[in-house]
Amino acid sequence: MSDLTEIRWHARAGQGAITASKLLAETALFNGKYIQAMPEYGPERTGAPLKAYTRISDAPIEVHNNIVTPSIVVVLDETLLPIVNVAEGLDDNGLILINTTKDVDGIRKELSLPASVNVAVVDASGIAVDTLGRDMPNTPVVGALAHVSKVATVDALKEILVLEFGKKFTQDIIDANLTSVDRAAQEVVCQ
Repeated sequence: MSDLTEIRWHARAGQGAITASKLLAETALFNGKYIQAMPEYGPERTGAPLKAYTRISDAPIEVHNNIVTPSIVVVLDETLLPIVNVAEGLDDNGLILINTTKDVDGIRKELSLPASVNVAVVDASGIAVDTLGRDMPNTPVVGALAHVSKVATVDALKEILVLEFGKKFTQDIIDANLTSVDRAAQEVVCQ
């Protein structure tokens, strides 16, 4: 299935990776795509490493397993880099997006990534602290991902964010998340 985009998310429990995976999937669904979003975790506690997965396609998705050869990898916590092989199975022409203050060249070297892999970095934690008042990098990371990957538009993401978050959060929190998406889309660096 050549139009299938497979995304693997790496984070620590409590950082919102599962919510991010679902938010991106809902945005793609809103745009007429077929989707899957699923977590992989056991009896995790806050701070334990976890994975989540998102599939997006123009055609029905007929696979229902974990993603081992992603075209995109998203890392919400750079402290996972020395302990988890986040680039494992990443397509040679894939994209890796990392929440970090490090630059693209530093990440490329640290992970020994080939030049054909696109590396994107964004200080999603810094953006979250500035806009949301706490280190919850999931929404800014999805904004950065929408901007650099084109799997969803930033505008569609913001529309779904309002719909989904409007069910459980105040308008102030929704507005802060919208601001974090915009900032991440503007501040992400990809090479």
